Amino acid sequence: MFVFSKDGITVASMLDTRKINTQGKYPVKIRVNYKRVREYFPTGKELFKEEWETLPEQRNRHYKDLREDIQNSFDLVKMNVEMLAEKGEFSFYLLNTRMGKSTGGTLNNAIRSKIKMLEEEERIGTMLIYEETLRLITAFAGDNISFDMVTIAWLKKCEAFWFKTMNYTSIGMHMRNLRAMMNEAKKSGVIKESQYPFGKDRYEIKTGESRKKALTLKQIGDICRFEDGLEATEKYRDLWMFIYLCNGINVADLLKLKYSNIVDDEIYFIRQKTERTSKTIKEIRAAVTPEMKTIIERWGNPYTTDGYIFPFLNGNETARQRKVITQDITRRINKRVKRIVKTFGIGTAGISTYAARHSFATVLKRSGANISYISESLGHNDLKTTEHYLASFEQDERRKNSMLLTNF
Repeated sequence: MFVFSKDGITVASMLDTRKINTQGKYPVKIRVNYKRVREYFPTGKELFKEEWETLPEQRNRHYKDLREDIQNSFDLVKMNVEMLAEKGEFSFYLLNTRMGKSTGGTLNNAIRSKIKMLEEEERIGTMLIYEETLRLITAFAGDNISFDMVTIAWLKKCEAFWFKTMNYTSIGMHMRNLRAMMNEAKKSGVIKESQYPFGKDRYEIKTGESRKKALTLKQIGDICRFEDGLEATEKYRDLWMFIYLCNGINVADLLKLKYSNIVDDEIYFIRQKTERTSKTIKEIRAAVTPEMKTIIERWGNPYTTDGYIFPFLNGNETARQRKVITQDITRRINKRVKRIVKTFGIGTAGISTYAARHSFATVLKRSGANISYISESLGHNDLKTTEHYLASFEQDERRKNSMLLTNF
């Protein structure tokens, strides 16, 4: 009866025949369709099928008022869709926030809506972090936190409460999630700018020192040559080495590699971490070294054009199942490599698959490689990110070298 379309978004009034009440009536809803996804907003009206079909032609006062009520509901959804589309910011999450459908006026429900959206987008890692954020704020302040409760003082008390069981690195991660939710609330008009609690001279998120570890070329060589007679040690040692040699690829991307990703002795891949969050999608290239070929021959699947290189996925897994498999393989690699470096007398703090990525970058830097090349190889979007990334490792190097000055 009422239809509107803009920038690929369609808004329409409809009779939801999927649901019927005890009287045989169906709810009238406003349906929004965008990129093959549909969301429904209630009008509070219910009609028989025959009434809906004849409603546009009915002239008596009852049906004229009914049409007007449905149009008011339609216009409200249409107005919010238009406002978001004009800003180029349309998403069902923001629309739901503006309409108050998913937020219910509370931060808790807004996070639940965010979790649902992340699951639909198969961003399982981020979804799990938001689930933990929801658990933590509920433990601190209950299940009915309104947006206007989230003040500077509230955030400081929340930080103090979390600090009893968490470090500042973990607190910062969850505070950034809260900041993202408040940003969305501000953008959607749920709170005013004056109510926004984050930023300079407001609440500033503390950052803890992360345990970044970069190994020397000699230490990496020791790992590469290590043997203890156990197949599991050799397998996960080799996978760590493959990560190191393949531009510090993360485990999620490693498991998704297919033989079709290898072209002219180079592996082409896109980082899952930046695939959805960066405006510019960068394809990363890594030369396939003889060592990488040996690892593939030893632990990989038999070659098929579109087959996975390593035998951990079959392509039929759900996003959540892929996440579980990725976490399991990551734990196995980390466990074995920690055992290896322990035999060399190296501290195991920070030794992980991330250390392979950190080591890839710092070995190149210390070997004189151009920072632009390192940046491109890591998949960074600008040199400042790479410079900041490398600076934390070089601080350790400077401290170590300064000790030489008094090594009389």
